[in-house]
Amino acid sequence: MEKVFEFLKSAGTYYLATVDGDQPRVRPFGTINIFDGKLYIQTGKIKEVSKQLHKNPKAEISAFKDGTWIRVAGELIEDDRREARASMLDAYPDLRAMYSEDDGNTEVFYFKNATATFSSFTAAPEVITF
Repeated sequence: MEKVFEFLKSAGTYYLATVDGDQPRVRPFGTINIFDGKLYIQTGKIKEVSKQLHKNPKAEISAFKDGTWIRVAGELIEDDRREARASMLDAYPDLRAMYSEDDGNTEVFYFKNATATFSSFTAAPEVITF
């Protein structure tokens, strides 16, 4: 999982895909964190992405860097602990201008039953599950 985290962190931007009814929805994200041995993302409860994940937690993220891309598929499960939200905001202090662990809006999700696949045009795929 550490390799997945490092790749996503260094890529800077990854794309999160969710399901909205029968329509896929994709948008850029940038927050990634390891807390309590799990890989986390962050969003706001008022956003459509939050509503989509609560309705259907199956999601996938993808990023590209230096000729290699990653796809991480799994379920994104909300962690409502204050400590989880604080850990994410501590990792991204600039977000504190918009979010707080106690604002009732900040929300973090961790990957469950995840499969990460690293791919490139020059090497065989590498699969990591966590």
